[in-house]
Amino acid sequence: MRTLRFAVAALVAGAALSACGSQDGTSTPTPTLTTGASPVTEQPSSPTPSTPPSGPTVGPSGSPTGAGTPTPSPPAGGRSLTGIVTSGVEPGCLLLDGYLLIGGPRDVLAVGARVTVSGRVVPDMMTTCQQGTPFVVESARRS
Repeated sequence: MRTLRFAVAALVAGAALSACGSQDGTSTPTPTLTTGASPVTEQPSSPTPSTPPSGPTVGPSGSPTGAGTPTPSPPAGGRSLTGIVTSGVEPGCLLLDGYLLIGGPRDVLAVGARVTVSGRVVPDMMTTCQQGTPFVVESARRS
């Protein structure tokens, strides 16, 4: 009996929700808050990727990261960073010049090691490290 009541309640709720749509199959968004702001209906177009600048790579602090040290050529659309690996606030998180190192050989990327890494910045990647701009490491070597 209890299962029957639940099934009937679910059917009634489904019928009520399906009546909320319009006759032609499209729905009209209904604002729920009156804050004066209009709802977002389209995603902004993604920016076109730019080519990395030539010359020494500059870290977020504004200082050159490859000054005086030859660095391997980064992959297309990538960049190289050189510096000393530091630990993040969360266990297992490694940073280099304000970038969060994602992937790469952990025997090379150790806290305190001076390294040169090549890879790409992925600013919209979600991580649990709570700091640094994500940098996906494609190659790494001690320098």
